[in-house]
Amino acid sequence: MLRITEIKLPVENAPSLTHEMDTIQAALLKRLQISTADLISFSIFKRGVDARKSNNILYVYSLDCEVKNEAKLLAKFSKDAHIKPSPDTEYKFVANNIKNASSKKDENADAQLKQGDQEQASQIVHQVQQEAREAVNIASTSKPHLQQRPIVVGFGPAGIFAALILAQAGFKPIVLERGKAVRERTKDTWGLWRKSKLNPESNVQFGEGGAGTFSDGKLWSQIKDPKHYGRKVLQEFVAAGAPPEILYVSHPHIGTFRLVGMVETMRQTIIKLGGEIRFESRVDDIEIGADSENQSQVQAVVLKSGERIATNHLILAVGHSARDTFEMLHRNNIYIEAKPFSIGFRIEHPQSLIDKARYGNSYSEDTLAKLGSAEYKLVHHASNGRSVYSFCMCPGGTVVAAASEEGRVVTNGMSQYSRNERNANAGIVVGITPEVDYPAHPLAGVELQRQLESKAYALGGSSYAAPGQLIGDFLVNKPSISFGEVQPSYTPGVHLTNLDGALPEFAITAIREAIPAFAKQVKGYDLADGILTGVETRTSSPIRIKRDDETLQSINTKGLYPCGEGAGYAGGILSAGVDGIRVAEAVSISLTSNS
Repeated sequence: MLRITEIKLPVENAPSLTHEMDTIQAALLKRLQISTADLISFSIFKRGVDARKSNNILYVYSLDCEVKNEAKLLAKFSKDAHIKPSPDTEYKFVANNIKNASSKKDENADAQLKQGDQEQASQIVHQVQQEAREAVNIASTSKPHLQQRPIVVGFGPAGIFAALILAQAGFKPIVLERGKAVRERTKDTWGLWRKSKLNPESNVQFGEGGAGTFSDGKLWSQIKDPKHYGRKVLQEFVAAGAPPEILYVSHPHIGTFRLVGMVETMRQTIIKLGGEIRFESRVDDIEIGADSENQSQVQAVVLKSGERIATNHLILAVGHSARDTFEMLHRNNIYIEAKPFSIGFRIEHPQSLIDKARYGNSYSEDTLAKLGSAEYKLVHHASNGRSVYSFCMCPGGTVVAAASEEGRVVTNGMSQYSRNERNANAGIVVGITPEVDYPAHPLAGVELQRQLESKAYALGGSSYAAPGQLIGDFLVNKPSISFGEVQPSYTPGVHLTNLDGALPEFAITAIREAIPAFAKQVKGYDLADGILTGVETRTSSPIRIKRDDETLQSINTKGLYPCGEGAGYAGGILSAGVDGIRVAEAVSISLTSNS
């Protein structure tokens, strides 16, 4: 099997998300300099977009193909970086040393998917995953009974995939989630958005699905993934009901409504495989003793209810907002350290402005139908030495209230799968680091976040409304008094004011310089009537629960496996899912070696 990359074809010639397969095949044959008779089969592995020239937007394909005389072709193109053997992306369960039962059908599913039969491909993927689970379950029946089951704390993307892999490997994990099941959690979240009523244990940050449930559902990352765990994440999502296109488009996303159903399906899969999931089960303490070598070792967790559950394998997959958990870890002398994160605002423009700026001469209803609402990714290095960048850009989305503590205001961005709301939004944030911007104490970043969120609550009128300012007024440091062309999407509402004091002076100065600079890349970005809403403080975890690079256990507490975004090892749904897989594998190896 060969992997051919950088096959470029004009978007205007494509009928929809991809070109006709005959068109792609012709380009492939030309690229390899072979005849139709020499091509056995091919499929699309990835489809990206090259929009650098607005008058000639291209689909960029990576193709997998079977050909006659493969060795001869590889020799012919030995110096061509875009023609190489296809990598093995099949997932392998480390503890069982068994092969995914469906490798051949995986290839069949991918091939049919990329040729446009999405319904049939989806059915095949479901069958693929079911057979894999059955194979793993059969293999796991020979395992001895575990007196202490592995525990996963947190049921966001990292916790879901950690629990899923453990369940598929036959280890029957116990999942402890402080928040509610996703549909009940959704009701509580709407309670803040519509009625300004916050539930500190069930909100955008806490509950089944994690913070990613109320987001754009972005499924791409820049992490290194040599074992192709990201492919496993995407396949499981498709099996749970995600659109099959996420397996091949370069910047896949799902959206909140679809994520809700997928999370429920994955929960039921874990339960069917012997896992146990407990909601409203906050872990308030971790009991730590000594092992035979007198090293610190996890012995049990203690819930808010007082219940004690013994375990010597604890995956800590809490989110970046689990501040009380961070404080508990610090009290127990589990090693944590402060790490850099970012602070800033949410910025909103009309989505049509972004579409026209990004698509240029190619902007049309047909282009929008094929490519969807336009995105952007911007960076500016300010004269005061600070870097300002766009974060979590949500095309056709909304700015949402993301507080998890009373008397504080935090913003985030969210989109549905359709991305068809009137505004585009993104975080415009400034990087900050411990020792330079705040003390190096492990919890100092948490305290800074709280201070800024409390100030935002007061600036917004102390009602969970967010403080806001028009871009034009912000640039000249003038309080805003009325909205213009752009109506803010944030609920419970935006209170116009002056954001000058909402962030440290260096951050305000850098953002004021960055917005006009961004307008040179995205025409109209400095639109006077655009809206800035404060504050964005939870771009990533302010701490890292440091772990050993090989065993993935805490560097000073055996049996504790820090995992995902809250632990400082991921940033987004895909990377968190990948980290959950990695940690589950480490736990599986430990359980297997100890049994």
